[in-house]
Amino acid sequence: MISKLLKRNFPMKFALKLIAAHALFFCDTAVWAHVALDEPVALAGANYKAVLRVSHGCQGSPTIGITVRIPPGFQGAKPQPKPGWVLTIDGGEITWTASSRENALPDAFFDEFVLRGGLPKDAQPLWFKVLQTCETGRNDWSQIPTQGVATKGLKFPAVLLEIIPSGPAGQGGHQH
Repeated sequence: MISKLLKRNFPMKFALKLIAAHALFFCDTAVWAHVALDEPVALAGANYKAVLRVSHGCQGSPTIGITVRIPPGFQGAKPQPKPGWVLTIDGGEITWTASSRENALPDAFFDEFVLRGGLPKDAQPLWFKVLQTCETGRNDWSQIPTQGVATKGLKFPAVLLEIIPSGPAGQGGHQH
């Protein structure tokens, strides 16, 4: 995403802010969270491809379901089908369910669940709440900090997408 912005001649000051924000939020969120976004920072008003990485099961048990609660402001959510998983869309939730035990995600591996949508025009944090269902147990990644966006200290933090201003008028980008 950052290289695309630089190719579009975004002002260097803006590009540096974007890089710094990306590094800050990537370190704060992705390193500690067990469900994380591949790109945790995006431009306001852009189209966004949310790649949610699930890095483990539930205390050793394989993952058999992932339900994403779409945050307010994320428009036109469209999930990517996943071979071996049944896809269900129900109002503000998207669920992938393993079609058989053989298709479950073992605890020792990671996988990605993908959806696309439009972002609000205002810079703000969006929180994706993710319910991870396992053969035994579940992890409800839905905790949101009472202030700010730091998730340190939360046992099951929701997944943060930090939306930043798109820059000078007429230079809003689109992420593909």
